[in-house]
Amino acid sequence: MKKIYYLKTCDTCKKIMKQLDLSDFTLQEIKSEPITEQELIELRNYVSSYEELFNKRSRKYRELNLKEKPMNEKEIKQLILDEYTFLKRPVMLFEDQVLTGNSKKVVSEMVRATSDS
Repeated sequence: MKKIYYLKTCDTCKKIMKQLDLSDFTLQEIKSEPITEQELIELRNYVSSYEELFNKRSRKYRELNLKEKPMNEKEIKQLILDEYTFLKRPVMLFEDQVLTGNSKKVVSEMVRATSDS
């Protein structure tokens, strides 16, 4: 499966997605079509933890003062399901891997993955 989870109002997502050949990808805008529990579980199967999919840079994270609260995997998963802003983005599901976030390394891997397909 080839899929991108993104937020259409996120300038970073827009900038990254412009660099990618997404012709073979399904796009899911997470505000209008929230990620389901099954989709989140599927993503989790490719990464080491829900925390790897969790956005600690969101405004909501700071507002709720979550940095000060130790959270387990179950709590992190529920936060992502409850509030789209907690899913690190963009998230690319590509064959047998998940790439998430906007670091230079991850974006380079996304570009490479879409150009090879």
